[in-house]
Amino acid sequence: MTAKTFFVTGTDTEIGKTYVTARLVERAQQLGYRAAAIKPIAAGIGSDGTNEDVEQLIAVNRGVLPGRLVNCYTFAEPIAPHLAASHERMTVDLVQIAAQVDEAKKRCDLLFVEGVGGWLVPLTDTETVADLAAYLGSAVILVVGIRLGCLNHALLTAQAIAARHLPFAGWIANQIDPTMAVFAENVATLQQWLPAPHLGTIPFGGDATGVGLAML
Repeated sequence: MTAKTFFVTGTDTEIGKTYVTARLVERAQQLGYRAAAIKPIAAGIGSDGTNEDVEQLIAVNRGVLPGRLVNCYTFAEPIAPHLAASHERMTVDLVQIAAQVDEAKKRCDLLFVEGVGGWLVPLTDTETVADLAAYLGSAVILVVGIRLGCLNHALLTAQAIAARHLPFAGWIANQIDPTMAVFAENVATLQQWLPAPHLGTIPFGGDATGVGLAML
């Protein structure tokens, strides 16, 4: 039996997708699931030659998956994937990613696949993150970075997910701007408007104890 799979996307880049994905894995492991996460595409490497997000997921997987299955493509520059790939004379191949995802699914019973950037970030000259999610056919979890503009970004992303006819499994509010006015009211508005369960809210500073797995 292969793993139940969720695709984790976000309303933008730098809104905490990797942190949230890691916390989801931890919560699932605490509940007894053989859970793991992968990030097929990453952009930006440090002085040690690794990508911080990929390394974070390798650590949280606790050996459920070998490191080679956690990532397909890591590009040196922290820029849009299609541009980073072009600079390295490479092309992101969705078929290759799907094959790696399938192999990972055989090794666990719950798998989280983290996207890169936002929902419509280009991966090639003709394909986006949305195309990858649709190709994998996984239910989607949306990380909403709570800052000015998040209502528009979240609702547009929800519409785009629906346009791909993918299940919208739930969303998580991540407070990335500690000074944002009417924080609670913005979360309440999203609870009213987003057509998926609210899986929890992470306050600024990273306390994820309130995040649940109601989508299981």
